[in-house]
Amino acid sequence: MKTAVKLWLFSTVGGRQVMTEVDRYIQAGTRENTRRSYQSAVEHFEVTWGGFLPATSDSIVRYLVDHADKLSINTLKQRLAALAQWHSSQGFPDPTKTPVVRQVLKGIRTLHPAQEKQAAPLQLNHLEQAIAWLDKEAASATAQANLGRLLRCRRDAALILIGFWRGFRSDELCRLQIEQIQAKAGSGMELYLSHSKGDRQHLGTTYQTPALKRLCPVQAYLDWISVAGIARGPVFRRIDRWGHLGENGFHPNSIIALLRQILRGAGVPAELYTSHSLRRGFATWATANGWDIKSLMTYVGWKDIKSAMRYIDPAISFGGLAAKQTLEPSANTLTQLTPTQQS
Repeated sequence: MKTAVKLWLFSTVGGRQVMTEVDRYIQAGTRENTRRSYQSAVEHFEVTWGGFLPATSDSIVRYLVDHADKLSINTLKQRLAALAQWHSSQGFPDPTKTPVVRQVLKGIRTLHPAQEKQAAPLQLNHLEQAIAWLDKEAASATAQANLGRLLRCRRDAALILIGFWRGFRSDELCRLQIEQIQAKAGSGMELYLSHSKGDRQHLGTTYQTPALKRLCPVQAYLDWISVAGIARGPVFRRIDRWGHLGENGFHPNSIIALLRQILRGAGVPAELYTSHSLRRGFATWATANGWDIKSLMTYVGWKDIKSAMRYIDPAISFGGLAAKQTLEPSANTLTQLTPTQQS
């Protein structure tokens, strides 16, 4: 006897849409950011532009032409991927794969070339300036017995230093859990992530970072969880105006505003930077210190060289600032600490 399988993503019970088991697993297999961006793209096509779903290849072409000089080629490709996913999930033929759609997209790329906008890499002197300011603020908060201010300083220092030295994305920083981190002062730390953008199979990845003599992410992390008195749950959380620590972790979209707020307080030109600046900053620092591309890809977790090269700006050099940074262990040791896959 064959078991009935639910094919629809939603079933209707008493006039309400109820999530099926199929939809539950599909959602679990799709990154939250991807789900949100796909939903937004479909709404833009159907509501903002006024298209009809299911769509035809002709309407897809008209949509592309109408936005050819308004949206980047990457945004248009993302919109097509969202529409393709919608048609596939609903059992309709995919209108985005027709030859005419591909040809129009190629023509848009030719007639509207645009250099991809990238976040500026966080320069080491600006990182040093921000951490020095946070340390000064923490000392002042301690003297004034201002726990809320001290908590923010310790949290922000840990977030910036871990984000920089591990080259983490904002969503990876927000998903760090205290139970999945082992840190030892003066030695190093292991940080486990159950999944990330590059971990398509959701095997999980353990990242290692050594303790440093200066700008140390390990000590910054230990200082933060010690003053916060937390032993489990999200590492990075909100702190309200009264100094109360929240239970939920940051949302990835909040990291840019937080980073810029810290940099402005330190007197750094904050508008230059986004949350990706931490990742690009480390990649540029590593390149300036003689890392080869293979070592950098292994350490950060990039799977292909094209992805890695997007983060490296050979025109920007930290010069003497990079050379003066002393690591404990040495910079060469960092190249030997590679992420390992967990089954």
